[in-house]
Amino acid sequence: MKKLINTLLMAAVSLFAPLAHAQTAAPTAPDVLVRTTVEDVLGVLKQNKDRRGLQDIVEKKVLPHFDFRTMTQLAMGKAWRDATPSQQKALENAFRTLLVRTYTTALAETTGIERKVEVKPLQMKPGEDYAIVRTVVKESGRQPLAIDYRMALKDNVWKVTDIVAENASLVINYRGTFNSEITRSGIDGLIKVLEDKNKSGA
Repeated sequence: MKKLINTLLMAAVSLFAPLAHAQTAAPTAPDVLVRTTVEDVLGVLKQNKDRRGLQDIVEKKVLPHFDFRTMTQLAMGKAWRDATPSQQKALENAFRTLLVRTYTTALAETTGIERKVEVKPLQMKPGEDYAIVRTVVKESGRQPLAIDYRMALKDNVWKVTDIVAENASLVINYRGTFNSEITRSGIDGLIKVLEDKNKSGA
């Protein structure tokens, strides 16, 4: 489970940050947005090997463009409806911190790796508020990796709601762990487990 989650996050390193320019008066098509900014982001990653610098990249270029509430809701599944508003907020904050820490670690481990990213033509009808940006990450000596970005248009801004690498969903892969903990110790128990992990940096 942990290895799969890390693989999903590390595989997605190349394209998470390109969403930094999404907040425009008229939303840019998701595939165009990714295609026009990916080279710049890869260049930034090559120059930032310091953990603090990587954390800064995550905070400024990644976090504003993720819908953490939707991601947390997807990871919780049916249990989300059983959580009180305060529990939902605590879960969202804890899950956000968990993903930030894991993603920063993934950036640190992949900084300097030469890669090319192919963005597939977007298949989306005019007026739709949901899109899947399909990409292929190519690295020397490795098999190409297919990564899909599930995105939703909210308040005129495209935001990521899930990442799927080789048919494995990031948020869905957390669901089994979350549900097991809820069965063991309830929703408050899950919140405590997540907060403890974040405090310890695990």
